[in-house]
Amino acid sequence: MRFGKTCVTGGAGFLGRHVVGRLESGGCTEVIVPRSSRHDLRDRSAVDSLFAATRPDLVIHLAARVGGIGANRRQPGTFFHDNLIMGLNVLEAARRFGVPKTVVVGTICSYPMLTPVPFREDDLWNGYPEPTNAPYGIAKKALLVMLDAYRREFGLKGIYLMPVNLYGPFDNFDPEDSHVIPALIRKCVEARRAGASSITCWGTGAATREFLYVEDCAEAIVRAAAAYEGDLPMNIGSGLEIAVRDLALMVARLCRFEGELLWDSTRPDGQPRRCLDTSRAKEALGWVASTSLEEGLRRTIDWYESS
Repeated sequence: MRFGKTCVTGGAGFLGRHVVGRLESGGCTEVIVPRSSRHDLRDRSAVDSLFAATRPDLVIHLAARVGGIGANRRQPGTFFHDNLIMGLNVLEAARRFGVPKTVVVGTICSYPMLTPVPFREDDLWNGYPEPTNAPYGIAKKALLVMLDAYRREFGLKGIYLMPVNLYGPFDNFDPEDSHVIPALIRKCVEARRAGASSITCWGTGAATREFLYVEDCAEAIVRAAAAYEGDLPMNIGSGLEIAVRDLALMVARLCRFEGELLWDSTRPDGQPRRCLDTSRAKEALGWVASTSLEEGLRRTIDWYESS
């Protein structure tokens, strides 16, 4: 499917630039990437101005305030407010300006803390999220409710996708608010260069996570924008679970860091387990992740070391 004029909020960000690249290589008529300096999505008038000026045929809402466990603990109110208000403004503008289709990208942080593994979309409302991520996760999940309500009352056409933890080139490697993979890569590379004998990792290493290479995620989002019309949320992931301790060992090996990995158990592990059931995406889109974790990590480390 060839896309018409497409607005990608957050299109200059980590995931966004990969989505924009895939849209452009697929022959999209025009890709609009609003910048916060001109169109602050927390400001309804700025969002209205954006939609009035561009009149998009498709909106892919990726813009979000995100960060790792540390950032979520420091700024829970900011994470809740900014993510909720951006989504409210974008969906309301999509309704009022008659956007033909809107794609809302949520988060697996919305799942209950003790969701049975693998996470199935039907389990989304069966409990409260892991407390560290709850403000962010609930703000994003509220947009699923808004999308459903607007679909039923106003006929707004839209879909809701939930990607698992992403990683890859252009990720955020800032030690203050990065996620686990870029944090580990930076620690291992810097320790190797400094000749350090050890690095310290957060938590116990016992928690499990699932990771998806960012280019695979971008492919899934663009394919869903073209082909998915369902009113049910959809997981986007690799379906493969790994303990954080094993992940750290893999990252250290690929970074050629030979020192010891120490674990600071005073730091939170976060949700005990994360792994998605991705059967809905496979059935509806014919999509499965194609990049193995080791290959994706190699590409990410190469990009980081050369950037």
